[in-house]
Amino acid sequence: MPDAVADGRTDGEIHPPGDYGLLVPDGWFRIPLEPDGWKAPIRALADRVFDGQDDAVLLKREFTKAVGARAEEGYENGGVELYISTTSIGPVPLSSSLLVTVVPAGEGVRLEAKGRSQQVTEVVLPFAGPATMRRTRKVPDAEDPTGNQLPVTVVDYAVRVPNTRAVLLLTFSTSLDMFADAMVDLFEAVAKSLHWK
Repeated sequence: MPDAVADGRTDGEIHPPGDYGLLVPDGWFRIPLEPDGWKAPIRALADRVFDGQDDAVLLKREFTKAVGARAEEGYENGGVELYISTTSIGPVPLSSSLLVTVVPAGEGVRLEAKGRSQQVTEVVLPFAGPATMRRTRKVPDAEDPTGNQLPVTVVDYAVRVPNTRAVLLLTFSTSLDMFADAMVDLFEAVAKSLHWK
């Protein structure tokens, strides 16, 4: 686990966990968010997504650029790893992602409901302890720079790292609006697999 997790270590004999583990579905591609560490994995992801599509050079370039921008933004905000789904059901890609962020001690995380499009719930993750879960449905602006015009469902889980004041934040998202509830169930299953090492 990144050094940021160790911030806020207690003085007693009990030490914070050294790492965490997650079980993600097959077909979710992991991109570690370290300076200059995401370029090769993003190229490999683009090769997988566009395998056999020799006429999609521009789409592949735009995809690589968009994922790179997302990785950089995630890293700048404390992200440690990003998962992108490459799974499809027939011709329909199961568009979803997970960003794992370590929020150091002192920065605090408050997941609050703002309006009817958000729901906040206190939950207990079986192997990681108490967490706050927030579900949000975002409708993109007409001038969204990513070009996305589909509503996006975002689910955040904020989990306090034991024996520290740091928080591990799991941010799931999907643009499959018609299947949002099913995707949220999948996100919950992944969050429930979180465990400390």
